[in-house]
Amino acid sequence: MSLSDQDHQFLHMLARIADALEARHPPDPDPANLPMADAYVWNKAKRRLSPVDSINRVELRLLCGIDQQRDMLLSNTIAFVRGFPANNALLWGARGTGKSSLVKAVHGTVTERGMDCALVEIHREDIDDLPFIMSFLSQIERRFVVFTDDLTFDHGDNSYKSLKAALDGGVEGRPHNVIFYATSNRRHLMPRQMIENERSTAINPSEGVEESVSLSDRFGLWIGFHSIDQDTFFTIVESYVSFFDIDTSKVDIRREALAWSMERGARSGRVAWQFIVDLAARTEKNISSK
Repeated sequence: MSLSDQDHQFLHMLARIADALEARHPPDPDPANLPMADAYVWNKAKRRLSPVDSINRVELRLLCGIDQQRDMLLSNTIAFVRGFPANNALLWGARGTGKSSLVKAVHGTVTERGMDCALVEIHREDIDDLPFIMSFLSQIERRFVVFTDDLTFDHGDNSYKSLKAALDGGVEGRPHNVIFYATSNRRHLMPRQMIENERSTAINPSEGVEESVSLSDRFGLWIGFHSIDQDTFFTIVESYVSFFDIDTSKVDIRREALAWSMERGARSGRVAWQFIVDLAARTEKNISSK
C-alpha cells in the first residue's frame, strides 16, 4: 500500500520531532563506540567524549621551578597507570605557576614511555556530569586521568556535591581505572565568604563549615604552587630560549624579561611563556613545534 502525500508529511514531521528530542536529550553514549585517542573533551550538549587530535602541552623538562610538584604528580600517575594505589590530586596555588601545564605534561610523559592512559578534560561548568563520566569510563578496559582546570565553587553553587559523590564513589567505590586531577587557585575550592555564610546560616555552624571544607579532603594528594623568585623566572625564560633555539645575540634577555614581568606585576611560568612568544615574534622564530 502506497503512502499518500499527507502520510509522507506526517512521517517527516515525526522524524523532525524525534531529531529535536534527541538533540535536546541525547542518549547515553556506548562505551564500545568510544574512538581511540590520547585525549578527550566532554561535550555536554552532545553527551559525548570528543577525541582531541593534538594536545596543547609543553614538555615536562621545560617546567622549571616546580621540581617537587613534578615528581609528586608524576610518581602518583605512574603508580596509577601501572595498577598500583594512587590518589586523586588537587593542584592549588598562584595563577600561572604551571598547574594545568604540569597535568598535561605528566600525561604526555607517561604516554611517551609506552603506558596506555587517556586524558579526559571536563569543563568546570559541566562538573555535574562527572559522576556519569566516571561511571561510563569504568566500563572501558583502559586507564583514564579525568582533569578539570580552574575548579572553584561560588555562593549558591551546589554542583560541588556532584564532585563529592564522584570522588567518594558511593557503595561501589571509585573506579579502579579512573583518577581525578583538578587545578584551583583556592586550597579549599570555595571562597572564604561562602564558608562564612554557611557558618552563619547552618543550624549547626561547625557542620555547615565541615560540609564545605571537606570537599578538598576528598583529594588524597594536595600539591601547592607558589610564586617564583627572580632567578627561577630567568631560568624558565632561558630554558625556553635554549629549547626553541631563539637567537638572542642582539637581545639583553634578562633585562627584557625582567621589564616584561614588571609590566605585568608578576613572575610566573605563564608570564615567561608570554615573553617568549613576543620574543619569538620579534626574532622571527617559529615556536609552534620542535
